[in-house]
Amino acid sequence: MNSLNILSGGAAQGLVGSLTQAFKAQTGFDIAGEFGAVGLMADKLRKGASADIVILTAALLARLAEEKLVVAASIADVGLVETALAVRAGDPPVTVRDAVGLREAILASDAVFVPDTKASTAGIHVANVLQQLGISDQAADRLRIFPNGATAMRELAASDARRPIGCTQSTEIISTKGVTLSGSLPPGCELATMYTAGITTAAAHPQQAQELIGLLTGADQREQRKRAGFVS
Repeated sequence: MNSLNILSGGAAQGLVGSLTQAFKAQTGFDIAGEFGAVGLMADKLRKGASADIVILTAALLARLAEEKLVVAASIADVGLVETALAVRAGDPPVTVRDAVGLREAILASDAVFVPDTKASTAGIHVANVLQQLGISDQAADRLRIFPNGATAMRELAASDARRPIGCTQSTEIISTKGVTLSGSLPPGCELATMYTAGITTAAAHPQQAQELIGLLTGADQREQRKRAGFVS
């Protein structure tokens, strides 16, 4: 069975999954590969991992194009994704209107589930926000750090903590059973990240990679992107 190999940030996993059947009907190809922290995915490509297409942050993809690992002319925007808060399904929502409210929500929780704070978009942002709020040390024992947002959200769903919350890309929250999107981060703490797709210079199936980019970015999939959590 032919497969298109993908390396992607976790933010795009739900959207790609929702397009798998349409892609197979169009090309006869399955989609295989890996989803995870964007920094780790970029490093895998640099180390020679097999991939036809990558979906990462715009900044990272531009860098990979400069490094001649991605075809610059193939790069296309998929959409913006917000970093957001999550709670377990059935728990009261956590609504924060400003930085003070976010600080209070974090300190009121007994566990904060987040992705890799050194390699993932959302995790790096969480670490920066904690520093900005002046609670890095206070929150340290609450942090539950996992390799990527999808894993962090699955662990949040299974948590037996008293008042757990999570913070990762909205798309990862929406695509995980057992957790609920609880709103975006407040002004001054928010983050919206553009994710882009591109064909690798070593792609074994560049034509099929281009067809997947067409599905990911096409006007016909606007509602699908919105349902997956992309805001544009």
